Amino acid sequence: MHNESPIIRRQSSRIYVGNVPIGDGAPIAVQSMTNTLTTDVDATVAQIRALAKVGADIVRISVPTMDAAEAFKLIKQQVNVPLVADIHFDYRIALKVAEYGVDCLRINPGNIGREDRIRSVVECARDNNIPIRIGVNGGSLEKEIQQKYGEPTPAALVESALRHVEILDRLNFDQFKVSVKASDVFLAVESYRQLAKQIIQPLHLGITEAGGARAGSVKSAVGLGMLLAEGIGDTLRISLAADPVEEIKVGFDILKSLRIRSRGINFIACPTCSRQEFDVIATVNALEQRLEDIITPMDVSIIGCVVNGPGEAEASHLGIAGGNRKSAFYEDGIRQKERFDNDNVIDALEAKIRAKASMLDLKNRIEITQ
Repeated sequence: MHNESPIIRRQSSRIYVGNVPIGDGAPIAVQSMTNTLTTDVDATVAQIRALAKVGADIVRISVPTMDAAEAFKLIKQQVNVPLVADIHFDYRIALKVAEYGVDCLRINPGNIGREDRIRSVVECARDNNIPIRIGVNGGSLEKEIQQKYGEPTPAALVESALRHVEILDRLNFDQFKVSVKASDVFLAVESYRQLAKQIIQPLHLGITEAGGARAGSVKSAVGLGMLLAEGIGDTLRISLAADPVEEIKVGFDILKSLRIRSRGINFIACPTCSRQEFDVIATVNALEQRLEDIITPMDVSIIGCVVNGPGEAEASHLGIAGGNRKSAFYEDGIRQKERFDNDNVIDALEAKIRAKASMLDLKNRIEITQ
């Protein structure tokens, strides 16, 4: 029930990764990367399916060898989500995965080597409608750029990116997106700001090697939040030393908090104090786990007392405000006659949320067909 985001998106060109539109106002795509051995086909397929289940729009797979390329062929046949092949130097691997139906190549053209090899990859991408992602990383800049700048700087990252862009421009290929990632928040943010002013192609956002689940989520939220709030960014990945499924969840949480893209339930919950009439923390934790399958955008407020409870509930699809033994229940901002027994809040609210999600889904389907 909260208003749409006031953010004005940066104008960019449009590319497609499989059937997923990137740029030119398309919904910001959330992606992750598998951390299984690509040659372990069963494990990689299982992880891709787990990522797709929580909403991954795109999944990237490392393809460092020809054996991995052959495994990619088998993986591609078993999943529906668009796949990006991560390749760094061997142009032959890029040609092979293109043959096997890859949806995007993550390969920096300047790292491939001779001009004829670069041209063969670009022509193959053009012939098969495969976009390319230029991926610059503050930790792996070209030696001459490292020597020129002494250390990673925004100017260094942007210069590296523009070198690769120039190659694709020279070959008349414009179906690409670019990232200039760094593990330092300010370095990454300023690099993206500068690059956004110099190219029209979509930008893939990320704070690379952000850290573990907690610290990495915070760094990513701060860095990507700064950029997204300025309208910069067309797709993103949260880089965590954790289960890749968590990367997708955090990515959607960031977009949800900025009202850019909603998927699933936005829980509004108080940090709790001695005024709480039921266990808010246990309630929210339980509902988050139970309701992971709900993808319908909804605001649900769970407040433990009547100080802030009614106000938050009035601005949510569903809400409860803690009371003595029984808590008030609100739907679409209106207090209902029904009240929840505080000992049964979790079960009661879960049932209401599922019913509301079904109703909203039906309403959306009717509106689409009219």
